[in-house]
Amino acid sequence: MDNRASVKVIGQNGQISLGKEFAGRQILVEEREPGVWLIRTVKVIPENELWLHQPKASDDLQRALAWAREHPPRESAPDAVSGKLTDERKQKRKARQA
Repeated sequence: MDNRASVKVIGQNGQISLGKEFAGRQILVEEREPGVWLIRTVKVIPENELWLHQPKASDDLQRALAWAREHPPRESAPDAVSGKLTDERKQKRKARQA
């Protein structure tokens, strides 16, 4: 790892510039002791998406993605499927009535 040090000046508004390569990135600033800060880039996960990063959900998602790669989409006939479902419902109704 390339250790680099640079001197920055904190402006009157309390801000420092880390450089354009970090523009738009999120950072974590830890104050280790007064006047000593550790600044690290981070990726923040919204709480309602944390479940996606649990082992089971991650495994399920990886299996689903693998299945999708192995089974590419193909043309279908939605009207035929709809008609088949309608016919099956009619048959079930007749069977219940009998």
